[in-house]
Parts: sequence; structure tokens; C-alpha cells
Amino acid sequence: MKALNIITVILLIIGGLNWGLVAIAEFDLVATVFGLAFGDTNVASRIVYALVGLSALYQATRLPTTLRQRTPAASAAHA
Repeated sequence: MKALNIITVILLIIGGLNWGLVAIAEFDLVATVFGLAFGDTNVASRIVYALVGLSALYQATRLPTTLRQRTPAASAAHA
């Protein structure tokens, strides 16, 4: 499961950077990689967008477990 966690985090970083570029520069990196104009999609780009969305869903379901794993001693050490 560690590999899945790493892959989903990488996909979320890619998705976050892409949305940042869309907001700041009106540049869609995913579309550009697949030779498309801003806002256009094809099967490959939709697969990337779907994988980013599924990665977010996966990480969202893991968040409660991750938060519970933090012990009071570890939290106090970071304060």
C-alpha cells in the first residue's frame, strides 16, 4: 500500500500544480502534454484527470487514520 500512497500523492501534486497554472496563467499543463488547446480534452487527458480525482478520494479516506496515528507525545514535540 505504500506504493499506492506515493503514487496518489504524486498525482495530487500534479493536479494541484495544474490547477495553479490554470488559475494564475490560464495554462493547462495536462492538455498541453497531450497536444491539446486550453480546456480541450481527449481520452488520455480525461484518464489523467480521473486518476487525480481518484487519488484525492483515496487520500481523503486515509486522512482520519493519518490524523489518529498522531500521538499526543509526537504532537507535543512539534509544538
